[in-house]
Amino acid sequence: MAKAGKRYRTASEGLTLGSAYGLQEAVKLIKKGATAKFDETIEIAMNLGVDPRHADQNVRGVISLPNGTGRNVRVAVFAKGAKAEEAQKAGADIVGEADLAETIQGGKMDFDRCIATPDMMAVVGRLGKVLGPRGLMPNPKLGTVTNDIAAAVQAAKGGQVEFRAEKAGVIHAGVGKASFTEQALVENIAAFVGAISRAKPSGAKGTYIKRVSVSSTMGPGVSIEVASIASGAAA
Repeated sequence: MAKAGKRYRTASEGLTLGSAYGLQEAVKLIKKGATAKFDETIEIAMNLGVDPRHADQNVRGVISLPNGTGRNVRVAVFAKGAKAEEAQKAGADIVGEADLAETIQGGKMDFDRCIATPDMMAVVGRLGKVLGPRGLMPNPKLGTVTNDIAAAVQAAKGGQVEFRAEKAGVIHAGVGKASFTEQALVENIAAFVGAISRAKPSGAKGTYIKRVSVSSTMGPGVSIEVASIASGAAA
């Protein structure tokens, strides 16, 4: 087995294997261990008691984090005419119609979120096999198929995060940067976990949120006591 690097070992100091920490303490440990020369992303991983292969156990949605993600999100918009102009004024990075579809079909997808007006879905629908597997397919339930293009673009760039349970019932997302204050990270983590809790599907049985952990890009994972998350946010 590969030997852990010096930075990783240093970041792991103070962590007890198999232990879970209160939210406030977990955030302190993560920030302390984020010593890379770049601003590391703080990521959350949640193990849920669901099997997404069953329609009544699928977990998916969006959450606008109170303190944003600290990430520069590139947004592509399918729109035409006045709606295309609206998207550009709102800060969309790429705006197009059939030309954008051709670019994507050609394998170039230089964006993190994709939004479309309803009248463009005939064009976008043909890209399902390309956008779908990457989680980029516009969806009205997620607010990415809409006529309110300006609001959708601003939300995407302002800290809105999409979440979706993977096959094993695990959800991953970025919830901030190591440069964020402890309180900002606490608030973002609490908001994200709250959104997952509210998205509990009807088919979920037994314990829904089994495990929550956070980590920095280069650091170890730190388990959080689920019960501490609501109280930690209010502290």
